[in-house]
Amino acid sequence: MNRLKITLSLIIMILTVYSVRVLPLLFLRKNITNRFVRSFFHYVPYVTLAVMTFPAIILATQSVLSGVLALLVGLAAAWLIGDMFLVAILCCATVFISGLFL
Repeated sequence: MNRLKITLSLIIMILTVYSVRVLPLLFLRKNITNRFVRSFFHYVPYVTLAVMTFPAIILATQSVLSGVLALLVGLAAAWLIGDMFLVAILCCATVFISGLFL
């Protein structure tokens, strides 16, 4: 019985993943001309990355406040300086220094 449940679960997962990947290829054969749909598909990767990254940045530290401070310092440094290595160093230093005081 347990083996049957596992096999059935695997088959359902395979069909779900396969259908999500194949159905767009079957139904979207022509170029998309709708401006709204094109802009939606253009921004989906950026939104997905932001949704996965921002909570991880804030919750990765011992204190939520130090994560928020590091996020703000990182945003400001990325906007003003633009060097990714320097931004990472500033964010780590912010978490370390704020961790000493919190």
